[in-house]
Amino acid sequence: MANTEDISFGYLLNDVTLLFRKHFDRRAVRFGLTRAQWRATKMLYHREGLRQTELAESLEMEPIAVGRVIDRLQAAGFVERRADPKDRRAWRLYTTEQARGIIDGMELIARDLRRDATAGITHAELTQAMTVLNRIKENLQALDAIDTVPGRDE
Repeated sequence: MANTEDISFGYLLNDVTLLFRKHFDRRAVRFGLTRAQWRATKMLYHREGLRQTELAESLEMEPIAVGRVIDRLQAAGFVERRADPKDRRAWRLYTTEQARGIIDGMELIARDLRRDATAGITHAELTQAMTVLNRIKENLQALDAIDTVPGRDE
């Protein structure tokens, strides 16, 4: 059995992620949205009325970066900002009819790409891989909790 320290797991995971992104971008170019714009649009479609800070948190992005994404989406007619009735300083974000018109097409691209990427992989293999990846994610999240303990110095 290989020593786990010798496995280039991080590099492989990064390569898979980059390839997914590359192929998604190629297929989605006809909609004129970047991956970040698509993620924001999809999140807003499913959770209409989020504040920009809530969207940034959900997307795990910096609020300033999300602000730029929303500015571009608004300029392109995909998102609109509406005043928050409970806080006059805040805005709520909503998808437009134009955005709702491309959601199905973008979902189809994502579904087809997942199908193509998992060709020749059984359901059991994919389930096991997802289980392992989720455990790795949980381990890394636990490290975040340890790293944020006050007074802990290494």
